[in-house]
Amino acid sequence: MRVLVTGGAGFIGSHYVRGVLSGAHPAFGDAEVVVLDKLTYAGNEANLAPVADSRRLRFVRGDVCDASLVAELMAGTDVVVHFAAESHVDRSISGSADFVLTNVLGTQTLLQGALEASVAKFVHVSTDEVYGSVDEGSWREDHPLEPNSPYSASKASSDLLVRAFHRTHGLPACITRCSNNYGPYQFPEKVFPLFITNLLDGKKVPLYGDGLNVRDWLHVDDHCRGIQLVVEGGRPGEVYNIGGGTELTNRELTERLLEAVGADWSSVEPVADRKGHDRRYSVDITKIGAELGYAPRVSFEDGLASTVAWYRDNRAWWEPLKQRAALAGS
Repeated sequence: MRVLVTGGAGFIGSHYVRGVLSGAHPAFGDAEVVVLDKLTYAGNEANLAPVADSRRLRFVRGDVCDASLVAELMAGTDVVVHFAAESHVDRSISGSADFVLTNVLGTQTLLQGALEASVAKFVHVSTDEVYGSVDEGSWREDHPLEPNSPYSASKASSDLLVRAFHRTHGLPACITRCSNNYGPYQFPEKVFPLFITNLLDGKKVPLYGDGLNVRDWLHVDDHCRGIQLVVEGGRPGEVYNIGGGTELTNRELTERLLEAVGADWSSVEPVADRKGHDRRYSVDITKIGAELGYAPRVSFEDGLASTVAWYRDNRAWWEPLKQRAALAGS
């Protein structure tokens, strides 16, 4: 079996690859894994270092928009797990062109390549942000798509392309929509690694607006386990929400991160709210639980503690990334 993992050097994609190659997903115990990653700012080949010596791993540096390369890699591929995406909301607000190019055109290129190669399963990894904001209750998979940022609009567009390729061409494709992820190897512009690494260095952390925006937090290990359940048993044409079951306001999350690192509220710097900042995200995971047996296993307390410990112990991984980002922004 051959699995093509796009964006496999990114945060979630690399976690999935490490899991496949280390035996976390027994059904893929002998699978060959081909990683396609452009290695933009958030892609990092060092994320694959723990499995770099595996004979089952092949790394290809390239663009999901490169139709000829995609066609070459699709030949002989059984399963595609599509993580590759531009994913930072603030970056999409300041400039959305790269998001449309990678998330929309890149997904279309992959879908066409998968169709022509008769791939047996295509799993598109999306986000709960495509649903927009919900004041109460939780989104089900049939909720209308109401994205509010250029990032989420580009992901909603890619979701619709996946649906169309299934309905029009019969491509055996599924979509997963996850809540906010956290864990090791996450690029330090996202809230967990940004806050943890800033606090470890005695720096302040930013808190948007009144801090009452609510997010559901999902450990990356649970997310990848949910994705694999969809890869193995998800019904073609279906969408599956994957959530973590821990809803926190940004203020509550900040308090827990401060406590975990041993800092206090004097380290928090209020900043102007993000444009179009969605108030609350919450996904209903009844469907994936009933059909595929998914339930989150990593408690937020354990996940937070292990994540803080990882960043505390792996300065050699994140310090160069923060230095490079600082130079790029200067």
